[in-house]
Amino acid sequence: MVFDSYNYTKEELAIRISTIIDAGREKLERQEVLKKIISIIDLTTLSGDDTNLRVTELCNKAYSYENELAGIPNVAAVCVYPVFAKLVSTLLSGHNIATACVAGAFPSGQSPLHIRTAEVRDAVENGADEIDMVISRGKLIEGNEKFITEEVSAIKKACGKAHLKVILETGELVSVTNIRKASELSILAGADFIKTSTGKISPAATPEAFLIMLDTIKEYYDKTGSMIGIKPAGGISTPDEAMVYYTLVSEILGDSWLSRDYFRIGASRLTDNVFNEIIK
Repeated sequence: MVFDSYNYTKEELAIRISTIIDAGREKLERQEVLKKIISIIDLTTLSGDDTNLRVTELCNKAYSYENELAGIPNVAAVCVYPVFAKLVSTLLSGHNIATACVAGAFPSGQSPLHIRTAEVRDAVENGADEIDMVISRGKLIEGNEKFITEEVSAIKKACGKAHLKVILETGELVSVTNIRKASELSILAGADFIKTSTGKISPAATPEAFLIMLDTIKEYYDKTGSMIGIKPAGGISTPDEAMVYYTLVSEILGDSWLSRDYFRIGASRLTDNVFNEIIK
C-alpha cells in the first residue's frame, strides 16, 4: 500500500485543530465523555525507583475507580516496566484490566534488536497483554526506513498474541514529514496502535502530532478497512487536555474508535483528576 502525499504545515494543523475542537465541543456531553476517558486510560508508572509496593498500590488504585451507581468504569490497563509484569498480571486477574509493559529498550530503543525482542518475549511470558515499544528515531531521521519496518515487524512477532503499541516519540521526530512517515511505517509493519510519546522528553504528546497520526490511520482505514488504534501519552493530566484528544478522535475517526480497543490515553495523574470532577 502507498499512502498519499501529506502536505500540511504545523500552522495549518493548528488551524484545523482549533476548528475541529470548536465544532466537537457542541456535540459532547462532558460528564459522559469523562467517564469514557477513565475507561481508556493506561494508568502508568515508569520511574527508575519503582518498587513492588508502588506497583501494587497502583494496581489497587486501578480497580478502585469502578462505581456502578455513578456509571464510572475501571481503567483499561496498568502500564509498567517488564520486571513487574508477573506482579501486575496476578494482581489484575479477574478485573478486566490489561497488563501493559514498555519493552524493547524503552525509552531510547538504543539496543541490539535481538536483545529488544528477548525483553518483549520475557514480558509476554510473564503476563503482559500489551507491549509498548519505541522506534529507533535516529534511524528514521537518517532515512533508514527499512530498519523501522524490520524492528517493528520483529517486535510484533515477539509479541505473539499480545497487542503492540508503537511509540513514535514525536517530540524527537519534530517535523510533519517524519511523524507522518513513522506513522505509515509502523502501521504497515504490524502495529496494533500507534502512540505519540514515551513521556520521557519534552514535548511529549501534542495535538498537532496527534492529528498527523489520526490522518494516517484514517487514510489506512479508508483504503483497507482495517482499524488501527491510537494512544496519546505524556503530559496529559487535566480533564480539559484529555477532552481535546477525545474530541479529535471522535471527529476524525468516529465513534467506532471511542473504546479501549482502539483508543487509549497514557497517564499517571489524569485519572484522579477526571474522577474527582465526575464525583464532585
